[in-house]
Amino acid sequence: MRPRPPTYTIVQFSLPTPDYGNSASPVDQGAQNGMVSFELEVENPNKDSGIYYDDTGLTFYYGQETLGQKTILSSYQKKNSRNQIIDHLNIDSRVWNKLIGVISNATAELKVAVLTKIRYRMWGHTSKHHGINLHGKIPIGSNGKISGKKKKIKLHYNSKKWRK
Repeated sequence: MRPRPPTYTIVQFSLPTPDYGNSASPVDQGAQNGMVSFELEVENPNKDSGIYYDDTGLTFYYGQETLGQKTILSSYQKKNSRNQIIDHLNIDSRVWNKLIGVISNATAELKVAVLTKIRYRMWGHTSKHHGINLHGKIPIGSNGKISGKKKKIKLHYNSKKWRK
């Protein structure tokens, strides 16, 4: 019986948006940096094995440019459980200035990548390291949140679509 890999889902995502009616808005005054708030759900679907995670790298992209990176510290996840990670990261000012106009047009699409190594713990034995390299695309509406019918973005293994 082979254990299944964990599933990663972006449950919530938020960017500050321009507030054209409020002159005190930091975005209107040309703020240097923006901030992304996100909620990541990590599920261990295995009923008979826990998972040890090495440090996990989470990176957000706009086009080919990096918005920001976050490191999630190593941890252990019990069998058949879900972990919620709620955090934020500061956006690089150069990329943030490009992103502001695109958000107001509701045409922004960000990419997210998760990179880590895991080991399974089952029946008293720990497996070798297995690499996890997941990706996803996040459509952003004019309100700075996930747009479209799907409000949760499940991350998948790398595909040819990601490279486009």
